Amino acid sequence: MRSVKTMATHLLLVFALQIAWPAAVRAADAVPQAFGDELAKQREIYHGRRDQRLEGYVIDRSLLSYIHVLGQPFAVALARLGPGDRWIDVGAGRGKAVLDYIAGRTDAVLIDAGWANKGRANSVALSIEDRRTEEWHQAAAGLEPDKVRYLFGRSFGDYTAQELGRYQVVTDVIGGFSYTPNLTRFVQRVLEVLVPGGEFFTVLQDVSSEEGSNKPHYAGSPYLTELVNADGTPLKVCSWLKSISCVEVTCVLRGDWKPPVEAYRVRKTCEDVKIPELLPVHYEAGTPPERRFRLQGTPSAAGAAAR
Repeated sequence: MRSVKTMATHLLLVFALQIAWPAAVRAADAVPQAFGDELAKQREIYHGRRDQRLEGYVIDRSLLSYIHVLGQPFAVALARLGPGDRWIDVGAGRGKAVLDYIAGRTDAVLIDAGWANKGRANSVALSIEDRRTEEWHQAAAGLEPDKVRYLFGRSFGDYTAQELGRYQVVTDVIGGFSYTPNLTRFVQRVLEVLVPGGEFFTVLQDVSSEEGSNKPHYAGSPYLTELVNADGTPLKVCSWLKSISCVEVTCVLRGDWKPPVEAYRVRKTCEDVKIPELLPVHYEAGTPPERRFRLQGTPSAAGAAAR
């Protein structure tokens, strides 16, 4: 049984490009209205509690698990942060990774990665739902104001760059990057809030890897996230990320996860970011959802609002 298909009924939502999309509506803002039923099911998943929470919807990943799947470059990036820097974790759930960081539970790993114990970065955990525990409240109460924050109630892409501020490190471990129905807007917001030289670390489960050595994990099913060019030919997520201006991207397939994941490291090199836009054409609720996107013609600018 495929855990991502745990909802009772799913709509097959595949749209031809000939469907009338007003020219003024850009992919960065548009999510097809016909996705409504599936998005409603997805919201139910987000707000599930205890025994209502579906298999595969994890809310308590540790910082060690982040380092394991994102790799040594993430540990090095976190080790470089000091008290004047900022890290935001998107899809943070209970905020366990942030709690582990501020409580020093991974200091030995960070020291191995070059950390000089010069103080900790200001850290933000962001989640659609409020999953804070008593441990979170106690830890936050013992710190100076704004040293650690928890944002909830909206998806990452629905915050403005001004509301979020700017960061040296953005992470997302099977959070918004895996769940959003609007991949363009999500990545645009990431690159708006990153400072030049800042890095975004994330993963996708069950996706066609850069090296092309993997097949869909579930027999008879497609990849969870699929991209196609405007002419319908396959487009790898890694290739799309590398086509964004002002970024350097590395992609690593991690076959030791089940389903396998591809880990992405996106380093922002300048502010003149332009993102080739993706039109969402299919969305099926799950943990994570099944998504399809089609490449559009005109890149969108990211970064102007954050300058």
